[in-house]
Amino acid sequence: MARTRISGKAAPVSFIGVSKTYGGEVVAVDNIDLEIEAGKLVTLLGPSGCGKTTTLRMIAGLEMATSGKILIGDKDVTKLPATDRDVSMVFQSYALFPHMSVLENVSYGLGFSGFPKSEARDRARAGLDLVGLEGFDDRLPSELSGGQQQRVAVARALVLEPQVLLFDEPLSNLDAKLRRQVREDIRSIQQELGLTVVYVTHDQEEALAVSDVIVVMRNAAIAQIGTPRDLYDAPVDAFVADFIGEANLIPCEVVSVSAGSAVIDVDGYRHSLASRGLPEGRAQLAVRPARIILDGNEGFDATVAKATYVGVRMEYSLETAFGSIFAVQDDVMNPLRPGSAVKVSFHVTGPVLIPSE
Repeated sequence: MARTRISGKAAPVSFIGVSKTYGGEVVAVDNIDLEIEAGKLVTLLGPSGCGKTTTLRMIAGLEMATSGKILIGDKDVTKLPATDRDVSMVFQSYALFPHMSVLENVSYGLGFSGFPKSEARDRARAGLDLVGLEGFDDRLPSELSGGQQQRVAVARALVLEPQVLLFDEPLSNLDAKLRRQVREDIRSIQQELGLTVVYVTHDQEEALAVSDVIVVMRNAAIAQIGTPRDLYDAPVDAFVADFIGEANLIPCEVVSVSAGSAVIDVDGYRHSLASRGLPEGRAQLAVRPARIILDGNEGFDATVAKATYVGVRMEYSLETAFGSIFAVQDDVMNPLRPGSAVKVSFHVTGPVLIPSE
């Protein structure tokens, strides 16, 4: 007998001028436009209250848009209930039935979708194979680890072969080691099946690790959309720079601009970089800790306030004329001592000009 396989039927998702308000006053999502390509894993990332979970729930049909239009594929689903949308959702709490076996949990939704019992059982087993839980059919959720329970929840969603698979903070209940493993599993399954996945998290590292595209949200709106590298290397403003990874926000003066290149001044140290459309005058520099050079022949003055050994690198807190900055260095054999005077400069690539606040 042919083995049952789970396949994807990915569809794009479009938000056109979508807003969501509560009570006519509280704006949860404010007039967003968003295109999610079929077969991509797109992460909605941002602090609590930014609108990311509401956006996810509007795709699922668990919240209805106050205005605007939502499309899944070519179908307008704006007013459709959750039961009439071809989507599946994996919740933060897993939402497994404690009295049902693993196989019964995974096959539960298939019964409501009209599958015969034998086919539902075969599809459920195929789903368990896909998430690495072959042979766990008869176990109860209470007999599984947190990571295994999460995989059961993923399998239950996958067997329905949805056009869009939604994840709401799926790793928040797992410890650090399991988080890394399960996020790799989710990414692997998404790529293998070519699924359209929309994934919500507030964890920047998690977003960078799993995403094709990240949508950074702030105050119910979209702050920036891009690939993980785009957002890390070229944030549009101080919020994105500081939220995606760690960045030093350093005041600077743009002293000249020519042919898309700028020369900036930081406490007497001059550095050339892309102007990014900014004119001469006050601006900020977003500099990742690893893009800082210490104790070179040029740069601005700083004092080592704190030196911390963390195994693979040294971490330094530095005091400057304009405030504190943070730097990391790979040289653990020759650490700088607290109280040392150093020169601080920047790598040729890495620092990014952003508007002054």
